[in-house]
Amino acid sequence: MSGRAVKTTAYSTVSSPRSPAQGFSSRSFSGYGGHGVGSARQSYAVRSSYGGVGSSGAAVGVGGFKTAGGFAAGGSGQRLGGVEFGYSGFGGGVAGGMANEFVAPITAVTVNKSLLAPLNLEIDPTIQAIRTEEKEQIKTLNNRFASFIDKVRFLEQQNKMLETKWSLLQQQTTTRSNIDGMFEAYISNLRRQLDGLGNEKVKLESELRNMQGLVEDFKNKYEDEINKRAAAENEFVLLKKDVDAAYMNKVELEAKVDALQDEINFLRAIYEAELRELQSQIKDTSVIVEMDNSRNLDMDAIVAEVRAQYEDIANRSRAEAESWYKQKYEEMQTSAGQYGDDLRTTKAEIAELNRMIARLQNEIESVKGQRANLESQIAEAEERGELAVKDAKHRIKDLEDALQKAKQDMARQVREYQELMNVKLALDIEIATYRKLLEGEESRLASGGASATIHVQQSSGGLSSSYGGYGNSNTITKSTVSSVSSSRRFY
Repeated sequence: MSGRAVKTTAYSTVSSPRSPAQGFSSRSFSGYGGHGVGSARQSYAVRSSYGGVGSSGAAVGVGGFKTAGGFAAGGSGQRLGGVEFGYSGFGGGVAGGMANEFVAPITAVTVNKSLLAPLNLEIDPTIQAIRTEEKEQIKTLNNRFASFIDKVRFLEQQNKMLETKWSLLQQQTTTRSNIDGMFEAYISNLRRQLDGLGNEKVKLESELRNMQGLVEDFKNKYEDEINKRAAAENEFVLLKKDVDAAYMNKVELEAKVDALQDEINFLRAIYEAELRELQSQIKDTSVIVEMDNSRNLDMDAIVAEVRAQYEDIANRSRAEAESWYKQKYEEMQTSAGQYGDDLRTTKAEIAELNRMIARLQNEIESVKGQRANLESQIAEAEERGELAVKDAKHRIKDLEDALQKAKQDMARQVREYQELMNVKLALDIEIATYRKLLEGEESRLASGGASATIHVQQSSGGLSSSYGGYGNSNTITKSTVSSVSSSRRFY
């Protein structure tokens, strides 16, 4: 066979809704498309043939599972096999002949003599542009892959940093637990001090009650002494009144004595005058008297006797008054001295009681001040302990929140890292696929005359590839099925 084969390229697009089975065909060949079960997918088929009779293939893809089958007959057709990759798995191989599906019985092979005629092959002028575009696409993919690798490294560094933070937070949590124990010990110590202060408070209260009892006793004694002093002062006033009355009686008696003395002197003068008059009369009538009166009257003796009687009465009255006055005066002096001694003793006792009361009041005020100080210290210690416990709980809560946030960030970073690893795996598979495609294309161009169909499909459920062809033309067919999940297409 001489002559050149002419390569032609045609594009056709067939779109159909989601269904269990759907076929597609082009104007230059006939064949059976994909048969898929599961999520929707997008497929891109490239078929190239340079004469001869090709083959057809069928594929079923669910996740990472694939079943392929078909047959090839006559011509120079060649089936390169299928490549499948996705998030669920990766598979590939070369299929030919019979597979797991039902295959029609072998029919007789007939040769069309017209197909043996030499072909007029010409080089497509757009092949260089296509190759340049493919190289640019491969460079773009390599750049994207490098950026993904940098992002993966950055995420690994972030992961290490989060692990370091996690270990530090665990250590801080342990330290906080020790701080909780220390605070509990401090609080227990404060409670023991509070119990000791309470016992001391009870003791001081009992002493305070005893002191108050002593103060009440001394107060009662002081009131009794004040009452005794008032009674003594009243008695002193009464005695003073009696002394004054006795003194007035003495003065009155002295006045009476003087009056009586004056009266005696007056009577004596009268008596002497009468006596002189009588003597003068008697002297004149003495003869007659002697003659008429035989009695002998001694008037001097009578006057002397009367005078002696009056003097005796006055002396006895004076002596009785002086003795009574002296007795009363001595009794009053004795009573006044006794009452003065009692008063001085009472004043000394009152001064001593006042000093003791002042000392006890000072001690009571000091004890009250100590009690108030201890109560304020206890309240301040309780407040400080409560504030410390609240601060520790707040810090523990903040650390727990930070730990939870760090866990969430780490989980998010892990998810992103897993997604990037999945993307990296997909890119590795794509690069390997493109490398194989380029190598196959180069080998095909180097050998020439080979017929190949390249079908690449990628979706979230899986990706399948098949190779085959029929006819003597070069056709690129694109089949699209609508999908709700994200997909990636390369052609």
